[in-house]
Amino acid sequence: MLKLGVLVSGGGTNLQAILDAVDHQVIKTAEVGLVISNNAGAYALERAKNHDIPAVCISPKNFENREEFHRALLDELQKNKVDLVVLAGFLVAVPPMIVEAYPNRIINIHPSLIPSFCGTGFYGLRVHEGVLDRGVKVTGATVHFVDAGTDTGPIILQKAVEVAEGDTPEILQRRVMEEAEWKILPEAIDLIANDRVQVVDGKVRISR
Repeated sequence: MLKLGVLVSGGGTNLQAILDAVDHQVIKTAEVGLVISNNAGAYALERAKNHDIPAVCISPKNFENREEFHRALLDELQKNKVDLVVLAGFLVAVPPMIVEAYPNRIINIHPSLIPSFCGTGFYGLRVHEGVLDRGVKVTGATVHFVDAGTDTGPIILQKAVEVAEGDTPEILQRRVMEEAEWKILPEAIDLIANDRVQVVDGKVRISR
């Protein structure tokens, strides 16, 4: 059974999608074993507690410097024997020490079709504002492995979502979550848990 450590900063809707997928056997060979947030007020911590999952707040505010904060994050993941780290709306850059400790074992969900509207500065509503400002007709979401860059790791899954006339960033954000994020994140976890994902020459191959 693959043990997931889910890192999240806010409400935890993607965490809930994972929990629901486990409960309904969409994900059969993985379970959430730990939830970490950098925000003590994150509702994601309550979602975890409601499922009897260990939930921890590790905030940079509680450490003298970033290195101590990063070390505490890594220690918590390793102490709980996490196999796969899932960034589900985690608004903190993952440091090299964690990327190196979990090579191709950290995944992230990004609310656009990478390589569009990604990288530094593109997170949360800013992604959807960028989509609407540019006037693109199709957006979506991407699950990718995390490497040393920002949204630059190998792409695992993508799903397109149409942009509708009259969309606001908030409306578009919700549609992307419902139609793409909440579907492909559990799917990617299930693929990884069943050893169906390989990274070859920087690209993902999925065995069917």
